[in-house]
Amino acid sequence: MTSTHPDILVIGLGAIGSALTYQLARRGARVLGLDRFHPPHDQGSSHGLTRITRLAIGEGAVYVPLVQRSHALWRELETETGDSLYRRTGLLVLAAPDTEDALLHGQSGFFDRTVELARRFGIPHELLDAGAVAERFPAFTPRGDERAYHEPDGGVLYPERCVAAHLQQARQRGAQLRLGERVLEITQGGSGVRVRTEREVLHAGRVVLTAGAWVPGLAGAAFAPRLTVRRQVLHWFRTTERAAFAPEHCPVFMWQHGPQAEDSMYGFPMADEIDGVKVAMEQVSHSSDPDAVERQVSAAEIAAMHALHVRGRLRGVTAESAAAATCLYTSTRDGTFIVDQHPDMPGVTVVSPCSGHGFKHSAGLGEALAQRLLGQTPFTDLAPFALAAQPPL
Repeated sequence: MTSTHPDILVIGLGAIGSALTYQLARRGARVLGLDRFHPPHDQGSSHGLTRITRLAIGEGAVYVPLVQRSHALWRELETETGDSLYRRTGLLVLAAPDTEDALLHGQSGFFDRTVELARRFGIPHELLDAGAVAERFPAFTPRGDERAYHEPDGGVLYPERCVAAHLQQARQRGAQLRLGERVLEITQGGSGVRVRTEREVLHAGRVVLTAGAWVPGLAGAAFAPRLTVRRQVLHWFRTTERAAFAPEHCPVFMWQHGPQAEDSMYGFPMADEIDGVKVAMEQVSHSSDPDAVERQVSAAEIAAMHALHVRGRLRGVTAESAAAATCLYTSTRDGTFIVDQHPDMPGVTVVSPCSGHGFKHSAGLGEALAQRLLGQTPFTDLAPFALAAQPPL
């Protein structure tokens, strides 16, 4: 194998790109992975120390097989590497009465769909009222009329560790990785695909574009109108109730507390190395250029997050910031993933599985996509993620 003529070239080695490269390599494919940074890094979406994983996916039934398979694959990868990638803490979803029509990841009815899919797929869970939540999980102070869903097998994924583990295992299985190399252009070239980087021109039989926030710029007019890049902020706040937020006592959580799309937050127990409780919300109002995004988090943003979402809901979590960071979501209008062949370049597959809820599915999606690329039957149907299913924004 030469680096300029792989069977499959993967552009972007974050959550899905690293998982795909690993799955291709373990099946014997000649694969080359490219990334403009040095993953795991903090410039895209696959960072921030922790990510939520959950099995009853309120975004839709099509995602449940992906996350179920991902859970099995995380455990396999832990065995291969000796790293801790997934921590079972449980998941708690809270919803106020006026949130039935509130959008979450582009869709309404999130709480009811979560419950319905847990029942359909036999996912262990229980429904709680606000009093039971406050009694069992002292970290939370619901106002009294919330509904709550508790899933014991939800938990924390460690994204940087997951990406690093996939790339490590891909290398051990023969994948070539070229990091710190930016792709400038993708075009058809003879019998394959031509990829021009800032260093040279590469040729491959097939290319998979998994570059996150840089997908719209590289994929062109067929995809750019269907994807929006948005800056998101992650916060860690100091707490006076450390024991309540210990992973043994506090689940990961999602809390819809108002009727608007931005009237919700999500968060974690104290399960990483920062001495604070991690919380965030998803802003859906402003788009960003990934090459010019503001990486600094202002004092006003920190204060607003605490005042609008944290205060009065999380016991003992103060307004003092322990840390803050930004990441980028690349979203479709209704939160659906895009996994499809490029309509103008038959050898190119474009993958944008983000919309704010992609990381938990990455191990399974990497496997399913590798199976499809190598002529095998994927373990789950990827047709619902076709480009045609996504109208322009």
